Amino acid sequence: MTPRVAVVMGTRPEIIKLAPVVAALGPAAAPLATGQHWDADLTDVFFAGVGMTRPVQPLRWIGGRDRAGQVAAMLTGLTDWFRTDQPDAVVVQGDTNSANAGAQAAAHLGIPVVHVEAGLRSFDRAMPEEVNRLVIGAVADVHCAATPGNAEHLLRAGTPASAVHVTGNTIVEATRRALPAPAVRAAVQAAHGVVAGEYVLATVHRPENTDDPAQLRALLQALDLLGLPVLLPLHPRTRAALASAGAVLPPAVRGTGPLDHATFLALAAGARLLVSDSGGVQEEVTVLGKPLVVVRRSTERPEAVEAGFAELTGPDGVLPAARRLLRPGWPEELARRPSPFGDGHAAQRIAALTLAAAGRREPAAGVLAIG
Repeated sequence: MTPRVAVVMGTRPEIIKLAPVVAALGPAAAPLATGQHWDADLTDVFFAGVGMTRPVQPLRWIGGRDRAGQVAAMLTGLTDWFRTDQPDAVVVQGDTNSANAGAQAAAHLGIPVVHVEAGLRSFDRAMPEEVNRLVIGAVADVHCAATPGNAEHLLRAGTPASAVHVTGNTIVEATRRALPAPAVRAAVQAAHGVVAGEYVLATVHRPENTDDPAQLRALLQALDLLGLPVLLPLHPRTRAALASAGAVLPPAVRGTGPLDHATFLALAAGARLLVSDSGGVQEEVTVLGKPLVVVRRSTERPEAVEAGFAELTGPDGVLPAARRLLRPGWPEELARRPSPFGDGHAAQRIAALTLAAAGRREPAAGVLAIG
């Protein structure tokens, strides 16, 4: 009998990163949307982009609540859903409110919890995602760590070694699959009025950059000083923050609407430099071989920095960091470097571990190496 695996997703990154896992699980997968992201540009477009029919969404009025309200409502709703649906295992990804609530709901009902992208740590509890990571890490049964460093965080925290598995990160295969062909990339870049190698692609959405008007203005000013046209896809949070602060995009910065994953990757592949506060972009640039300035206080993905793809800085350090990353020969070196996030087979490993947890076969012992 085929086991039933609930795959919980509530945000754009979860859709992208869990799509390969859903495909690898095949008929066992039962995707479930929480509604944490509710805008069609952040949900329907991405489900279509990964070739997934929009999943069942048993919860209502989740999006737009504050963090505590979201987690509380999702925890109650998902507990009721799992109690009725009775999945054999529940998969959650990353560090979102949806992942937190999904993991807790399953754990309270005694359903095995598989945590994809386990073991990330910024050691900055002012970051809401860090608290989510800690909670999920405390209740998960199978920890699918993207890197040996992530696995080490779990082991140091007392997680049993048999529960920790280094699988790689599904962003590698997701990026490779979604990246358009060169001709399509060129057409996308032309449609956005940019020329390959002659522009910057930026994204800004984290509270530390959008909720402080002074920080937001300083970041926009830093983008304006880079000496290249800057494309800035505007997340709904960023658009609202700009309006609230009365901020205007500077001359070099051109805002766009939200982008689907393939379009974003087409633009990222042609950019000379990326500037972002996104966690996912820190991973994607390592697959694309592109330099990135990370505008954040801390990062849970130090591998991108250690491998030379990224530099971490505040707005006042954007220009110096950009100069270092664009020094002669370095962009070409990055284009040749392998991603530190795995070999593109993470989804198969995660699916096998999930089916084992669901009772199809005995789980393998934890491993601390990809392959």
